[in-house]
Amino acid sequence: MKGNVPDLSIIIPTLNAERRIAATIDSLEEARESMPTEIVVVDGGSDDDTVARATAAGAITVTAPRGRGSQLSAGAKEATGRWLLFLHADTTLEPFWSTTVSSFMRNKGNVLRAAHFTFALDDASSAARRVEVLANWRARRLGLPYGDQGLLMSRTMYESLVGYLDIPIMEDVDIVRRIGKQKLFELPATATTSAERYKRDGYVLRSLRNLTLLSLYFAGVPPQRLARLYG
Repeated sequence: MKGNVPDLSIIIPTLNAERRIAATIDSLEEARESMPTEIVVVDGGSDDDTVARATAAGAITVTAPRGRGSQLSAGAKEATGRWLLFLHADTTLEPFWSTTVSSFMRNKGNVLRAAHFTFALDDASSAARRVEVLANWRARRLGLPYGDQGLLMSRTMYESLVGYLDIPIMEDVDIVRRIGKQKLFELPATATTSAERYKRDGYVLRSLRNLTLLSLYFAGVPPQRLARLYG
């Protein structure tokens, strides 16, 4: 992409994501057909084949200190696109998502707005549907989308926010709070995230854990301490 400034840079933080990174990148390929796009994978020290698989899938790969905040910040510095899309490594986007994103990007009124996708889990259980309903309610009513829902914004917007902070947890909540609910838009496209963590921990326990951490964060508990609690 030398000599040309991409319209869109997609930034993905990874850590031991070899089983899912190829599928995530594959779901992004359609953007390359409609606009100049680069994919930047920022690895936090994987000891598996994450970096090799990301490179083989056509991504630019860089490393950064472990932690989503530091990795996302490093990815934004490495990226050269006019617009930035931050996405988790275990999340895939539904077909034709790029049409929706392109439409948002073309609207000049969105230069100082941000957008996220609708949340879904790759599990057919009723427990997964309940989590989806609560997550999408939280995003729409409270302006607090999960990091799993992706975050799209112009570089101008990102730089006005001073970007992601180098914090070990709650980096997604921190940045959307600085954006503000009135400047957040839900894109009519779905981001589907792996339900593996919910299945492993249990849907009820995982949800309660997330709510507890969020409540402690809003109560002023430092992210560094929350990261130790999160494990």
